[in-house]
Amino acid sequence: MDSGMIGKIQKAKRYAEQERERFQIESLVVSVDGTNNKHTVTFADGKLSCTCDFYQSREYCSHTMAIEEIMKGMEPL
Repeated sequence: MDSGMIGKIQKAKRYAEQERERFQIESLVVSVDGTNNKHTVTFADGKLSCTCDFYQSREYCSHTMAIEEIMKGMEPL
């Protein structure tokens, strides 16, 4: 591995571990294989949403909660 690549790997680790404030997630689309169907969770305009029926009636579901857990510490939700 060349020194340029080593430097990039070190920089990426520093960003990920110590300088997360450099990143702002503006939008995100995640496909979730649910128990019965595939669902799409989106993050846009600071809000998570899901295509599942439960979310449609409650505006919260296990799929959005799972994404919140995965993203914990990355972006205020």
